Amino acid sequence: MAIKKPVAAKKVVAKKAVAKKPVAAKKTVTKAPAKKPVAVKKPVATKKPATEKPKLTVKAKSAKELATKKGEPYVSILSVELDVNDIGNGAFELDWNDIFVAKLIKAGYKGKTDADVVDNWFKTICRNILTEEYEQWEANQPEEMRPRVIDRRDLGDGKTEVS
Repeated sequence: MAIKKPVAAKKVVAKKAVAKKPVAAKKTVTKAPAKKPVAVKKPVATKKPATEKPKLTVKAKSAKELATKKGEPYVSILSVELDVNDIGNGAFELDWNDIFVAKLIKAGYKGKTDADVVDNWFKTICRNILTEEYEQWEANQPEEMRPRVIDRRDLGDGKTEVS
């Protein structure tokens, strides 16, 4: 589009110059259009951004917003903080939507606030992971390294069977 407007300006300048002085018009046509399109381009260039400024800006929706719009539960870990002095201590920062909290409440999780409900769910997840890891560790231990299970059975008359 920027090319079309300077071409139209050249034609208008050439017609005006030809009408006034035919001999000088050839000289001014070759010299003047080189100067005038530069002058014409600058105002055109400044006008175009002015007309193009009111563009629509579309903000990308987050995964949470998309899930909420679809009616799906959403939970995500935003950050993990670890204590530099004690690497075994830390915290997780979670983000969730109301649909996720409603699903947890239907599943039986309780709490005074949404954060309490999600915290109870997260504690359950952590316990399940720990239990699963321990059971796997225990199953992989040699027989002599496994913890012994001692069963006691009362036989009566003050006697107990231990195995």
